This record gives sequence, C-alpha cells and structure tokens, in this order.
Amino acid sequence: MAINKLFPHNLSGGGLGLRRDFADSVLDGLDEPIDFFEVAPENWMKMGGRFERLFAQIAEQHTMTTHGLSLSIGSPDPLDIQFVKEIKAFLDKYKIELYSEHLSFCSANGHMYDLMPIPFTEEAASYVAERVKLVQDIIERPLVLENVSYYTPLNSEISEIDFINSVLTESGALLLLDVNNVYVNSINHRYDARAFIDAMPTEKIVYGHIAGHYNEAEDLIVDTHGTDVIAEVWQLLAYAYQQHGTFPTLLERDFNIPSLPELCQEVNKIKQAQVAAEQFEQINVII
Repeated sequence: MAINKLFPHNLSGGGLGLRRDFADSVLDGLDEPIDFFEVAPENWMKMGGRFERLFAQIAEQHTMTTHGLSLSIGSPDPLDIQFVKEIKAFLDKYKIELYSEHLSFCSANGHMYDLMPIPFTEEAASYVAERVKLVQDIIERPLVLENVSYYTPLNSEISEIDFINSVLTESGALLLLDVNNVYVNSINHRYDARAFIDAMPTEKIVYGHIAGHYNEAEDLIVDTHGTDVIAEVWQLLAYAYQQHGTFPTLLERDFNIPSLPELCQEVNKIKQAQVAAEQFEQINVII
C-alpha cells in the first residue's frame, strides 16, 4: 500500500462513507472488514444525544476520515473562520488526521446548496491557494482537495489539470483523487481519462474515491453516488493504481443505499483491485 510521504496518515485499504442508515450495524460487527470510514463533519459535529454517543463509539473502534461539504474554498465570499475552527475542534476531539474538501465553491452572497466549478485561471488558482493556506494554519493539517465533477464547460485560461496542480503546488495542499469524477468529466467534456490520471502528482495523493453515476444521455452522465460502480470506472481505478501505486480508496454511496453487507462486498472489490495491482507491481519488479 503506497503511503503519502508528504503527510503520513493512518488510512489504508478500502473505506466506506458512514451513514446514519447503517451506523448502528457498524458497532454490531462486520463480516467483511472495512478499513476506514469517512464522514461529512457538518452532519455530525453538532449532533448531541444518541448520535453523538454513537459516533464517538465508532470513532473509537474504527479509523475515520472526513470529507466536507460547505467549506466553499473557491467562493468570492470571505472564508468562514468560525466554521473552520469548529472543523478543527471536531478533528481534534475524535483524533481524526485528515480533512478533505471539494476543489469548488458552494456560496456566493449566500449558500447555493451545490458544488460549483472554479474558473480554470492562474488568478483563481492563486486566490484559492491563499485561502487553503489560511485553512491549513487553523486546522494545523494539510487540506486534502478533491478533483470535482462539473457539467458546464468553463471559459478557461488554463487546463483543469494545470489548475489543480497549480493550487496544490502553491498551497501545499494534498489530493483526494476521485476516479469516478475523472471518468464523468472525461465523457461530458470529451477528454482522455487516463491522460488526466497520468498528470496527477503521485506524491500528493492521500486517498481516492470511487462511486456510481447516472447516464442522462450518451454524452452526459451525472455523478450521483446512487448506483454500483461500473466496469469502466473499476478499470480506471486499476490504471490509477498502476500509475501511482495503490492508495487507500473509499466507496461513496449516498442514494439508493443497499444493505451494509452489499456495500461491504463492493468495498471488498476495492481491496481485491489493490491486491491485484500490488501483485502486478511485484511481478514487474522481478522481471
């Protein structure tokens, strides 16, 4: 399992997004082990009573990471410093090492309840990088940024690849490589998904996401996290492992959620892909 050398962390193997639908079942024990769970801190950090106790038990027994929804790192609005401090308190309380967020924005003179793409310009990259540095100073951790899916072509000065790499380089942030988002964008915007994977900085990748999507039309697919992962995305994940080493990878499933045993089976496919990639690498070394 490849470990990010810029910021050693405790994630490994295959993970799953934790949802209240099956949180109780996690404490009852799992037939198929899940190596880590991911939560949106906004959904848990102000909970009290039974859910607070439940989360504390799960965090005590399992490795946890976070994937936020409302940091709005690319927003024209001022950064919500109080919110970032609350995130820091949540991470510290439950001894969670990583805070990841979307390389996007979701507010502009108010919350928009959607993840909007940031224009791909050098000016925007520098603007985002400065905001990332401020967040990192507060949370006392690198911010982990996810490449996002988007549906409207942007009037861009630079490529999406150059934009992502510029933000990561200028800010010191790390990367959450969402393989399904790469696939979705490659269909919607007609680019080579493997070339995009190639261009991502290996040393920055902390962990990955994989998910299902919805086919709206032949040339338009929507990142819904509501179906099983398709064969083409599994193949792209295997390719990402070949190019960057096997990194911890999490299954996202937010809608049409099947039973926990069924989810465990799909997480196990991630782990099987990691084993296959590591065996392939060992064979190449021997040869």
